[in-house]
Amino acid sequence: MNSEDLWTEIATYIDDAYDLEKVENIYIAGDGASWIKGGTQIIKDSKFVLDHYHLSKYIKTITSHLSSLEEPVDIDKPLWESIRKGNKKLTSELINFAIKETPSEKKKGRMKQAKNYILNNWEGIINLFTEEKYRCSAEGHVSHILSARLSSRPMGWSIIGADEMARMRTYKANGGSIKEYYRKLRAERKKEERILELDKKVVKDIKRTFNTIDPDIMIDMPYINRTDGRWLKNMINCSGF
Repeated sequence: MNSEDLWTEIATYIDDAYDLEKVENIYIAGDGASWIKGGTQIIKDSKFVLDHYHLSKYIKTITSHLSSLEEPVDIDKPLWESIRKGNKKLTSELINFAIKETPSEKKKGRMKQAKNYILNNWEGIINLFTEEKYRCSAEGHVSHILSARLSSRPMGWSIIGADEMARMRTYKANGGSIKEYYRKLRAERKKEERILELDKKVVKDIKRTFNTIDPDIMIDMPYINRTDGRWLKNMINCSGF
């Protein structure tokens, strides 16, 4: 499924599940990937919001080492303040200053990437801090509950396997007991197995009874000439007896 098909499916779900005339805002939150932002082109009047989790991650890339420099630099609070106020120029200047004060070229490279990430997602950042009602912890949940098990290390999943694992991780995170869940599941499966065994026994008994009846006697039985017995007559005639 490509991103356009995905967002079309999501748009259809939203339309079916909600009265859109009463929906005030639709936010599409994420890490700024192009396919995520593309949802705003399909879902009418939706706004992209850069997830706070990813913004914090990249700000940490810029500031986490500054306090351990020979001449410590503290731009963490002013950087956050400039971002919250939507001051793009000051944000860029603070990051440039931090890059200049960093001696490691490798670290500088990562800081420049973080700067580009923040500036390229500026509209999503503005929406994050100007939309007072927006609250979402989805990215943090995805990272710690789903990605930590499903995709943090190279591995392959079937659709069914990924779905089952995701449900199990979510169930556990919500306070559920995996042990009790499987105990209940085993009990339900055993119940289903007993029902199937009973069904097989009933069918077997019916077949045994049917096989012991003389077909000639059944054909001569008077009730099969009535409408409510026609199905039995047809069955016997088709059986080849």
